[in-house]
Amino acid sequence: MPPLARNKTILTFEEIAYIAEIFVSMGVEKIRLTGGEPLIRKDVSDLVAHLATLKPKLKDLALTTNGFDFSRHAAALRTAGLDRVTFSLDSLDRHNFAEITGVDAIDKVLDAIEIARAFGFSPLKINAVVVRDRNDHEIVDFARFARKHDIDFRFIEFMPLDSGHEWRREDVVSGAEIRDAINTAFPLVAVSQTRGSETAWNYRFADGATGRIGIIAPVTEMFCGACSRIRLTADGQIRTCLFSTTEHNLRDFVRGGASPDEIVEYIEEIALKKEPRHYINDNEFVQPVRTMSFIGG
Repeated sequence: MPPLARNKTILTFEEIAYIAEIFVSMGVEKIRLTGGEPLIRKDVSDLVAHLATLKPKLKDLALTTNGFDFSRHAAALRTAGLDRVTFSLDSLDRHNFAEITGVDAIDKVLDAIEIARAFGFSPLKINAVVVRDRNDHEIVDFARFARKHDIDFRFIEFMPLDSGHEWRREDVVSGAEIRDAINTAFPLVAVSQTRGSETAWNYRFADGATGRIGIIAPVTEMFCGACSRIRLTADGQIRTCLFSTTEHNLRDFVRGGASPDEIVEYIEEIALKKEPRHYINDNEFVQPVRTMSFIGG
């Protein structure tokens, strides 16, 4: 049982470590630290080091970052035991990048990608959320970047989790459109005929070029039936789906003195309540109040 932190909203280092140990004891094999931006947490390297002690039961420890401050943390994260890193990069054009992010920092991200390579993080992944009339004209450029730099480039459909709650169905560039655009310029070959429990359809380049393409299409090609993910927010809420309007307060349950067995039972009960699917395409769909920047990806 970690030290109590009754007056704190955000989970402490000790609480995260304790909860992670319980999840891994239940069979969780992959942990990914997301955000918002996980590198703003001062103890992130220490947290990674503790989570790494859960190997080999924990088979994959990854982090998703905007890359702005990654260079300063790279060595410590690698030493601590981080296996993989994914960068968010929604444009390769300096002006467009600044328009989307509000920061002229594309050089920091590009440098971070090369530093990650130098430290041996593999495979290197980049995520780009494709929005119509915002960056869809860069789809082929993204694919070219993947080929040139031996990157796993993942294209993600625009989901109703934007900070301004201004999502419109017509802004979605479908996975099929993305696939067709790339395939026209650089023919693709599916890595597998099934997506399995993964979120992305994965492709290699037919001409044997390095790099791979992943397409995550939760809006037009939902993968809910195979989803086995569970999310723990920074303030200790469990979400069984990105689009869920219900959160389960694990933080207060842990702080209330529950035993490990009681916590396991609580998590199992929550998992059984996991939604059978999302309802993005239904007329009655209600967008969650908390956006992606609060609940992670």
